[in-house]
Amino acid sequence: MERIGARTRGIRVGAGSERPAVELDADTAIAPQLYESLRGRIVRAELRPGEIISETEIAKAYSVSRQPVREAFIKLAEAGLVRVRPQRGTMVSPITAEAVTEARFVREAIEAHVVRAAATRADGNDARRLLAQIDDQKRVAEDDVAAFMKLDELFHRTLAEIAGVPFAWRVVEDVKAQMDRIRYLSVEEMHVRRLIAQHETIARAIEAADAAAAEEAMRGHLREILRSLPDIAAAHPDLFGKGG
Repeated sequence: MERIGARTRGIRVGAGSERPAVELDADTAIAPQLYESLRGRIVRAELRPGEIISETEIAKAYSVSRQPVREAFIKLAEAGLVRVRPQRGTMVSPITAEAVTEARFVREAIEAHVVRAAATRADGNDARRLLAQIDDQKRVAEDDVAAFMKLDELFHRTLAEIAGVPFAWRVVEDVKAQMDRIRYLSVEEMHVRRLIAQHETIARAIEAADAAAAEEAMRGHLREILRSLPDIAAAHPDLFGKGG
């Protein structure tokens, strides 16, 4: 399978960091891959608020034409991660408390229903699968932020699968970009061990087929970000803006 090597040298990624090579699959649509790559770099604050990113530079760095870059920029704008300004370039958007709060509200509304359904549908194998994932989370904990984030996503995606509504997770993925930006800044402030304990409470409620307890635990889990948000904003004022 042909691979298109992408280098980010020459793109301003903030703090003088250099990205390793990114591989784009030439046999798969390029624009969605570009979107995921750029989304990840914005979420991780490698591309920082206020930075101007150009179609030309991105296309050159990823060795692609400008058309898929333009499509990726449009989707990033829809996610609130960039602002496309005609004749002035595309700017990485700041994080705002309003955007984070709104994303969390939507996510809570969806996942509260997901865990209720999961608690009514789960069998012993499902519960064991969730608890095994939590064991994996405990093994990485604070030592590997990227690994924990992937396991966290897997846990929430698995809940939707157990509930019989995998599409619900796809909807959550579309709205949670602003929350993800906070999550990457907040591993220390939010205390990974506490998040894992909350996951375990959710899993145990599902194991016990207690839908009400599962919902309560999920709502509390997703509200954790609200408790940490003021401290995170104070610690990273350069990443935050005032408006929505």
